[in-house]
Amino acid sequence: MSEDTTPNDWKHNGIRIVKKNDMDMNTPQTEGMSRAAAITHASAGAAKLWAGTVSIRPDVKTGAHHHGDLESVIYVIKGRARMRWGNELEFTAEAGPGDFIFVPPYVPHQEINADPDQVLECVLVRSGQEPIVVNLDIPMVDDPETVDWAHNDGFHQEPQCD
Repeated sequence: MSEDTTPNDWKHNGIRIVKKNDMDMNTPQTEGMSRAAAITHASAGAAKLWAGTVSIRPDVKTGAHHHGDLESVIYVIKGRARMRWGNELEFTAEAGPGDFIFVPPYVPHQEINADPDQVLECVLVRSGQEPIVVNLDIPMVDDPETVDWAHNDGFHQEPQCD
């Protein structure tokens, strides 16, 4: 927007609301999950972000995939998300309602609904408009290493007492 934007311009160039019934299911999919686009360039004029939802049926796991150079944030609304990641999906961690999950660019990963009785529902935000989904056929270890984010993980240092 230029400096000479008047308040009247905001009516058509301001806030956009995308109703749940208007979300776009015509997005790249990965086996085992259902993605729906909410905030895109077409729906809201977004230029730098993409946002939508993802749902995974009870006790289902997706295929391995990555999203190219995009960063992704997943916010768990309902259910229990078990994430596996790595070259052979050798690492795992779980997240529940209210938790955020960050997926860096190019990280091979798999989402798993860890609840046998409840649909996993999440909000998904990505750092770009390109609908990049690279589905992978990679070997998977049988017993992945559990990563406990409550302890020192190299990024989050526990407070030091002097």
